[in-house]
Amino acid sequence: MLFHPFEIAFCGYSGSGKTTLIAGVVRHLSAKFTLAYYKHGCHRFDLDREGKDSWVIRQAGVHTVMISDPATKAVITSHEKSSASQLLERHVFADEDLLLVEGLKELPLPKLLLVDSERRILDLVSTGALTNIIGLVVPDESDAYAEYGYPVLHRDCIGDIAACIETFLLTSSLKEHPLNGLVLAGGRSSRMGSDKALFAYHAENQLVHTAALLQQHCREVFISCREEQAETYRHFGIPLITDSYLGIGPMGGLLSAQQARPEAAWVVAACDLPFLDESIIQQLSIQRNPLRFATAFRNPQSGRLEPLCACYEPKSRSRLILRHIERNNSLLSFLDESRIEELALQNGGALKNINDPQGRHDASFSARTVSRH
Repeated sequence: MLFHPFEIAFCGYSGSGKTTLIAGVVRHLSAKFTLAYYKHGCHRFDLDREGKDSWVIRQAGVHTVMISDPATKAVITSHEKSSASQLLERHVFADEDLLLVEGLKELPLPKLLLVDSERRILDLVSTGALTNIIGLVVPDESDAYAEYGYPVLHRDCIGDIAACIETFLLTSSLKEHPLNGLVLAGGRSSRMGSDKALFAYHAENQLVHTAALLQQHCREVFISCREEQAETYRHFGIPLITDSYLGIGPMGGLLSAQQARPEAAWVVAACDLPFLDESIIQQLSIQRNPLRFATAFRNPQSGRLEPLCACYEPKSRSRLILRHIERNNSLLSFLDESRIEELALQNGGALKNINDPQGRHDASFSARTVSRH
């Protein structure tokens, strides 16, 4: 990743039609995704106009300027501080699902190569000067390009090009970011009076039962807990991730897991959901959208998103850390304020949490009733 976790460059010589093609692709993809655009130019440009307030202040020595009106913001900065500039670029683009880059063919970005009518750009392909090519976009018959070994797309078939980008990004993400499971068991069970994770509404206690549900769809499954719980939980034979972020609730467990396996997407499930079943985990794993920050259910009974049975993608980590720095440690507010994939939950009762003795009594009775039938 250079600028965004999901980035595609359109590369070709000047006059090859990059901007026109990108505009067509945007019209196709914007029906499903939010997009950002990065234009790399070889010539200098300036958003300021001589004599304007911002121009006067920059000439006086200010390094970075923000200009805003009620509808638009623009940040003007220089390239002198390259690391800070790259961080700025990443944060500016972070809210969008994917980034389309025009130019920068020398960088190791996944790229579609626009072949000009003279086919000059193919000389760079033959010499190996260009890397990370995912396809050739050509103006004529595709058979003429078979020797290069890349998928060939006609420049007028915008729908096919858009589909190629979507397939590439989704396939790459699912391969590079495996799905892990995390049983959230680090709470203090203060209302219940004893450890909720060790209650058995089924054949096994909630810790083992929830882990078994996750194991059917996840590459690795871990228990998230506090350090003082580790000795008790270790006996169940499930790997542990003890909290590195202390005293901030479920977000601490998730951030600790992301720190341990930053490349993974995490399906989290709280240990106090006795009615959770395998179909819920299956729906999350099949319908997760890796281009979004997370995938979560909206409970039809409460109308709220469900943060403690959800899938958090790797791109969520930096945003969660920033929110933690700002002392906002609510996973629910993170979901409410981020671009996520929202799933319909048919049975709101499936995610009912049990956290007091009366709830435990009722849930035990319901579980016994269900098992008899």
